[in-house]
This record gives sequence, structure tokens and C-alpha cells, in this order.
Amino acid sequence: MKKTTGMNRSVTQGWRPATQAVRGGTWRSEHGETSEALFLTSGYTYDDAATVAARFAGDADGMTYSRLQNPTVAMLEERIALMEGSEGCRAQASGMAAMTAALLCQLSAGDHCVAARAAFGSCRWLVDNLLPKFGIETTVIDSAVNAEWEAAIRPNTKVFFFESPANPTLDIVDLEFVCGLARAHGIVTVVDNAFASPALQRPMEFGADVVAYSATKLMDGQGRVLAGAICGTEEFIEETLMPFQRNTGPTLAPFNAWVVLKGLETLDLRARRQSENALALGKMMDGRVARMLHPGLPSHPQYDLATKQMDACGPIFSFHVEDRAQAHAILDALELVDISNNIGDARSLMCHPASTTHAGLSDEDRQEMGVTEGLLRINVGLEDPRDVIDDLDRALSSAGL
Repeated sequence: MKKTTGMNRSVTQGWRPATQAVRGGTWRSEHGETSEALFLTSGYTYDDAATVAARFAGDADGMTYSRLQNPTVAMLEERIALMEGSEGCRAQASGMAAMTAALLCQLSAGDHCVAARAAFGSCRWLVDNLLPKFGIETTVIDSAVNAEWEAAIRPNTKVFFFESPANPTLDIVDLEFVCGLARAHGIVTVVDNAFASPALQRPMEFGADVVAYSATKLMDGQGRVLAGAICGTEEFIEETLMPFQRNTGPTLAPFNAWVVLKGLETLDLRARRQSENALALGKMMDGRVARMLHPGLPSHPQYDLATKQMDACGPIFSFHVEDRAQAHAILDALELVDISNNIGDARSLMCHPASTTHAGLSDEDRQEMGVTEGLLRINVGLEDPRDVIDDLDRALSSAGL
């Protein structure tokens, strides 16, 4: 591969996904390094005043300041865009920086946003608290019911915002229907795809306009750094998102970008193996706990839709037990699986959302979302699945299940 081949879309678009994840976006310096270079710099120098003036005026390509461009970050952005099938991508400091920027860059006072009620706790906080603070109207619906999307549309509706699968209830949104409905009404869809990653699901293939990520999750996949990303058309990225990002500064650090680049090299392998491991564990637990929420199991009410939209159903699922006491008893009995509120890690992790990721929401909101006191969420890692199954078997038995 030549030094700039990884940045040449006319070539890289012809590569298959696994190749794109390893080589897409790679730009090599004059040294010809094999691994992507890490550029730890806040600013840049120029040979003459005319060059810097041309760059700041937008008349010449090149770096100006690392809040706006960095070579390492640019490689990550091109790789994610390539994998997502989008024209452009901008990396963000974290997943929540990505969600916030994706919404605020395009919504103004008087606009209306329709959002899924089943969502990560901080995403619900954006919808319930931050957007209304700026005069943006919001409506929260059951995202799994197609008719509710259509019923919620108003003349001033500008954005549909949702996760699929949703955190932590694993609700599945009918991407083709909802994105098609939005397009018909001139509404922008913003899809949080963190539970799947582009290795398992590509919402733009179903008509999504903007896809946002916590790259902290499967993209890094090893619990090392925070990162986020927003994918969209070149027009959206440059004309809508960039003015917001340039002046508010949710910038990803080059080191974090480099770590995520390394994570993407193994994303396809990890995501598929962890999906297989999660399915094996889910089959063991199905029928043993009060209710399983695993889109890869036929017992999930949206199993057919999930298998239509996703190449595999991911490493994460949830399940209901009797109450908080029983949920905590299961967590306390774990010997291998860690108690942790993160997901996408190579290690198996489990948490009690009502007292962690969704603790900041009211009891009423949690109940509406399906985040009961007996709900547990698990991220199944890369361990031998038999060891994870043994650990959960012991923990469930110790809690009387």
C-alpha cells in the first residue's frame, strides 16, 4: 500500500469491511511507518504567511489547530466514515459529546425533537432537560411502535433521535420505516449505533442521515479511552456540525484517536465472537430468569426485525429478576464477571442500570423506559463462554434462580 492509499476513497471503497477496518484512513509520513503515527501537537507551523492565510480562509488544505484538525484524528475519522459508508465523520471527545453535538448543532429554539423513551440515561437527560432549556420542544415515544413516530410529528419537528438496540432494554427500531418516514417529512434522523458498531449494523443502509457513536464502546473495545464520532454527509459535517464543533471544542485527543484506530483493526473479529458468546450465555439463561431481553433469541418480540437489520446481535443483553435485592445478590455472587457500568469491553461486565447508568432519572421515567429494580445488563466478553456460563450459573443459583 502506498503512503496515501488509505485516504483515497476511489480505492478504499472497493475494499471489503474487514480490510477497511485495518487499513482505511491510513496516511504514512515520509518515514513510511507501518502503524499510524501519533501526532501529539496542539498547533502547526507554516513556511510563510500566505500559506497560513490560505488555510484559514479555506482556500488551501492543511492543518491549522488541533481543535480543528490533527493528522492522527483525521485518520480515525476517515476510517470510521469508510466503515460506516458515510461521506464524512468528525471525532468527538466522548460518546456524550457526540450525542450532544449531533443534536445541538442543528436544533434551535422553537424546533421539535422526537426521541425514543428507551435510551441511555444521559441521552434521556439531553432530551428531558438540556434541549428544553434552550427552548427546543421534545416528545418521547415508544420507539418500537412505528405508529408513534408518525403521530408525534409536528410542523416544527426537525430531528428523530434514537438508539437501536437501545440501552439497556434492547428495544429495536424499524430503521427502514422510521428513516423513510423522516425523509418524507424533511426530518433528520440521528441514530446512536454504539451497541452494534458498523461491524454489525450500518443504519445509513436503511436511510439514516446521521449516525453517532460512543467509540469508547466496541470501537475501542478494551476499556482504555473515551471517544465519540458523528457520521453524515459532507454537507452536514462541514456546514452544520463544524461551526458548532469549531467554537465549542468537544475535540478528541490524538492519543485517544490512535488507541481507537488500533481497536478498529480487531473490531470485526471481536464483535462477532462476542456476539456468539452472548448468544450462548443467553440460551442458557432463557427461561431461567423472569424475562430475557436478547434480540438474538427467538423469545425477543423483535427478533425478526433485529436479524433483518443486524449481521449479529452484539455482546450486550439484559434480563429481569424479581427485585433490586435479587439483582444485587447475583452481582455480589459473581467470581469472573466484573461489576462495571461500561459496555463493549473485551471483558465480561455486568451492572444494575437502575442504580448506575440510569440512577439520575426519576422512578417514573425508569419505569416508563422498562428499567426496573430487577433489571440487569451484561456485556459478554472474549473469555471462553463456558467460563462465563459457569459463573452466571453459580450466581443465579446462589440467588435462588
